[in-house]
Amino acid sequence: METLSAFVKKRRKASNLTQEAFANKAGVALTVIRKIEQGKTNMNLDKVNLVLMMFGYELAPVKSKDIEYEER
Repeated sequence: METLSAFVKKRRKASNLTQEAFANKAGVALTVIRKIEQGKTNMNLDKVNLVLMMFGYELAPVKSKDIEYEER
């Protein structure tokens, strides 16, 4: 499973958007995008969902036994 930081960064770059342009388009502060892409863990979930909505996704609970993390 892809990490949130890798997911957002890869899709932002695929959209040819800078962090600043993406933040403006998502309606969040630039610091929100930077924190997500840096893998920070203390995030406002509403802001994270605003970012994920740009790609048609939202946060949802997943059983931890079903998660397979990609190696970093």
